[in-house]
Amino acid sequence: MSDSQITDDRDVVDLLISDHRTVEALLVELETRQGAAEHRRHLADVVIAELVRHAVAEEAYVYPIARKVLPDGNEIADSEIAEHADVERAMKEWESTDPSGARFDELLSYLAGVVRDHVREEENELFPRLRAATAREELVDAVAKVTAIKQLGPTRPHPAGPEHPTAHRLLAPGIGLVDRLRDALTGRPTSPEELRRQR
Repeated sequence: MSDSQITDDRDVVDLLISDHRTVEALLVELETRQGAAEHRRHLADVVIAELVRHAVAEEAYVYPIARKVLPDGNEIADSEIAEHADVERAMKEWESTDPSGARFDELLSYLAGVVRDHVREEENELFPRLRAATAREELVDAVAKVTAIKQLGPTRPHPAGPEHPTAHRLLAPGIGLVDRLRDALTGRPTSPEELRRQR
């Protein structure tokens, strides 16, 4: 389901879980090691774009909620942001790695493991706690904010980029504009829909 199909009864947790399922399907396809090198490159590019948008959205809007409503929210948010930084550095290398080489699959294996651990932790621990401690209206209101920053924000890893929520909200659209221009000029797909159109 695309962000434009989200209905008012969904909250931000539903949106983030949908992101998780999208990335998992892409990772599974990459792990089959089937398809031409160009297709594998495009799959990796979409995974990178999806993960970057997801991380920026979490850091800008979701982790601030966790900091506010959970007693250990600061520790959780700091840990997740540190994990995002590690993943961004790996994605930066993956972005320029030959899809037919061994290093591509090594980075894929690393990223898939980290992403799956992250998803498991969020879906089994963080998300249920957020829903229990946060007013439903706040989680529903966050859908529009997360959707907007995902549409305007970066599509490429920027390991040296901002980690503060306010910086994300202010700088993400400008960084995203540059990324989207580069994507358009190079024909780089950044969503499953674009990937399907290129086939």
